[in-house]
Amino acid sequence: MLRRKIMAELLEWKADRKKKSLMIRGARQVGKTYIVRRFGEEYKSFIELNFIEHPEYKTIFSGDLDPDTLATNISAYLPGAKLIPGETLILLDEIQECAEALTSLKFWTGNGKYDVAATGSTLGVDFREGNSFPVGFVKTIEMDSLDFEEFLWATGISEEVIETLRRCFIQRKEVPAGLHSRMLQYLKEYMVTGGMPEVVRTFTESRDLQKADEVQRQIYSDYISNIAHYAPADIKIRTERCYRSIPLQLAKENHKFQYKVVEKGSTATKYETCLDWLEKAYMITSVHHVATVGFPLNSYMEEDCFRVYPTDIGLLMAAYPYLLKGALLQEGAMEEKPLNLMIGSAKGGLYEALAADMLRKRGCRDLYFLKDQKSTREIEFFITNGDGIIPVEIKAGRNKANSLGRMLENPMIPYGYKMSSQNVGVSGKRITLPVYMMMFV
Repeated sequence: MLRRKIMAELLEWKADRKKKSLMIRGARQVGKTYIVRRFGEEYKSFIELNFIEHPEYKTIFSGDLDPDTLATNISAYLPGAKLIPGETLILLDEIQECAEALTSLKFWTGNGKYDVAATGSTLGVDFREGNSFPVGFVKTIEMDSLDFEEFLWATGISEEVIETLRRCFIQRKEVPAGLHSRMLQYLKEYMVTGGMPEVVRTFTESRDLQKADEVQRQIYSDYISNIAHYAPADIKIRTERCYRSIPLQLAKENHKFQYKVVEKGSTATKYETCLDWLEKAYMITSVHHVATVGFPLNSYMEEDCFRVYPTDIGLLMAAYPYLLKGALLQEGAMEEKPLNLMIGSAKGGLYEALAADMLRKRGCRDLYFLKDQKSTREIEFFITNGDGIIPVEIKAGRNKANSLGRMLENPMIPYGYKMSSQNVGVSGKRITLPVYMMMFV
């Protein structure tokens, strides 16, 4: 049984006496249905309506959307269902398949007799015409695949160990050498497996990387199939091409997304709608270039210059040959040049994608980068927190100038992170951290 952080949010929602209906959004197969089923154990009665597995359930919502009428309809379709006011959780699974069920959330909230949670993978992408999201009546939570800390839980790492790491992060002190070495190895395992629950479960239970790889590649194939099923007809093929091109985009020197890599001679006019669809379907994260580092960062964002990363590092690994995983697990320090030809130019992009995965799952949805075309200055990520604008440099097997050092000369920048295989260290405004500590950033 995988432990997920979102459970705490669900319990908090349950305790709210004036709760709205709940919407859990996220990519497919990140565990949305699974976690709501587990959460349903907190109620006396749990009712699940899945509109893909049982399309006939759409009929329940084809007429009056009054909750009492809907409760009667549910009882007719599910004779054994118990609808106990105040003690029942109703799950509307894959709600994007039933626009009327989406509309009904407004009425469930107003009625208040039953707790209603909905899940959706392509919300914002697949709404039917004539229906709109019930703004003001729904609490929305975005759910990702497992983050690195959840991966450690699945591996059996104790809270005591994680708290030791957290204290080292907060106090800026070195991690004990043995623990540091082991965490670097766990990070590599997370890098090659990613956070998809089924992949993590397979790997942690069997410790068989090849079995986990088979599951991972099936999920990657399912994602491609989902594009064909859900993307608008006029962009299906182009959207698939964009998604498949990500490994090639990240293998380039500057990692900037280029439409000509997708198709020779292509332009933004032809493909930007495809990237918008992928982002709304929670399949990619876009990181835009900033011409100037200033607050707010989005004021200096260049719309036509960006990088693209999958929302789960494992789905990027699934696009590479299986042998690359073994090579990465045996690779030395991440900041060293790769000695294995198979890793080659892919290494920098892989570690950037890993960092993007970890930052996204820490809630950093708005990420930016800087690359000066006239020099070697490059900062892979900028994040914004209560301290201000924080540069994050990823040292992964490339010779680079001291970009972070020069950036920290700016008095407006309070400090910056250098992420590598090295242990914790502080030098002026530069904070050196092992990449695994990004789970605390």
